[in-house]
Order: sequence, then structure tokens, then C-alpha cells
Amino acid sequence: MGSMIYISHGGGPLPLLGDPAHKKMVGFLAKLGPELDKPEGILVISAHWEEAVPTVISSPNPPLLYDYYGFPEESYSINYPAPGNPSLATQVMDLLEKKGIGTRAEEERGLDHGVFIPLKLLFPDAGIPVTQLSLVRGLKAEDHLAMGEALAPLLKQNILVVGSGFSFHNMAAFGWDPTEDEDVGNNEFQDWLIECCASSLTPQERRERLGAWNKAPHARYCHPREEHLLPLHVCSAMAGQPGKVIFDDYILGKLSVAFRW
Repeated sequence: MGSMIYISHGGGPLPLLGDPAHKKMVGFLAKLGPELDKPEGILVISAHWEEAVPTVISSPNPPLLYDYYGFPEESYSINYPAPGNPSLATQVMDLLEKKGIGTRAEEERGLDHGVFIPLKLLFPDAGIPVTQLSLVRGLKAEDHLAMGEALAPLLKQNILVVGSGFSFHNMAAFGWDPTEDEDVGNNEFQDWLIECCASSLTPQERRERLGAWNKAPHARYCHPREEHLLPLHVCSAMAGQPGKVIFDDYILGKLSVAFRW
């Protein structure tokens, strides 16, 4: 059986550069990798790719896309030579198409930092075939819940699905040093996420709350733009059941959470 995680992937390449504000996140992901049953394939839904329709990387050997700027030169030579996973990409497209969701294959685009940064911490040997699924432009919660529901049959296989985002993503409010300031607004939103995704709500109640996430406490403070939250919608809808909180600590000075199903 497959498994899923939703994680906060940090700021650009900083987790791999020894940044002290990412120390807890780095330690968490490095420990989590060996705890996961080694999957035969990995599917990542990253916050850093949006397309008109759900789009899947189909290359057998995808390059890396260094989609950040202004960082030290070493951050543009990070290597993660994982093979692609065309067969899993095809399955993803087929399942979406069966539910009437149009798709597209992408052969040229590289894996962005929402993929290779956390995977380098989880599985540093880069030996597991990887593909990536885009978000949908417009960033509608319903689109991403429907994607997750359509992809649920994938969990019958030994794959790992990674929702790679950030449960708090207000760039202006991050603390770019190790200081961990109390932020009542963010704390209330993270508590709402935990109640929504890791409590004994019915699947329909959970779906309705995620569909109206912007009504949660301090939602638009925590996510002025929701691209870093929506990978969670895909994962939660795929699971159809509550997850377990596996991280609830500070990254870039703000409490952030991670879930496992």
C-alpha cells in the first residue's frame, strides 16, 4: 500500500545550506526518510508549478529546475539524479482523464526545488523513480480536491505521494533568522489545519472545510496566495481519512505542520 505526506519544504535551497532557521525541518526530514517503507516510485505535487490543466513530468531522466535566485553559487550545482517515472506519470494521467479531468504530459521541464530539496533530505541516494504533478492555474480548492479523489487508486501500489508546500507562506512575515516569535494568527491557523486534517471529522466534513479554507482563522494572512497550501488538498482528498501530525515546529520563525497518511 502507498503512503502520503504533506510537508513544508522551506525557503529555496536554504535547508541544504546549513541555514539555522531550517535546522528543525532538516532534522525532521532526514529522520523521516528511513521511517518510510521504501517506495517503488514517488509522485510529488509541488507548490512551484502551475499549469492550465494538471500536467505530469513524463521524462525518463528529468533535469533539475533551480527556480530560485539570489542564493550562493553552490545552490545552483545541487544534484539529485533520480530517474524519472514515465509509467507512474501515465497512470496519473489515466486516472485523471477517467474522471473527466484533462491532462498534459511535459517532457522538457525539470523537477523544481519543491521536489529535489525535500527528496534530497528524505532519500539522499536518489535511487527512487520520481515524477511531478502540477497545480492548476486559478488555484481553486475544488480542482485540487477533485484531483486527489481521482488519484486515490494509486495508493493500492507501493508509492509515496508527497504534497510539497508550506503550511504558512507569507513571505513578508517570515523570520529569516533562528528567532521563533509567537504569532497568534499563524498558531490559530495551524491549529485549524490540524483539526481539519487529523481529527475524526467525516470525509465530507473534511472536504467541505478544505474547500472553504479561506474562511479559517487568519487564512489570508497565512496564505496571501494559496499555492503552498493546495498540495495538502490533493493529499487529503486522496486519503479520504484523517492523517497524523508528524511535524509541528518552527521553520523560518513560524510554526508549520506536516501530516502523514
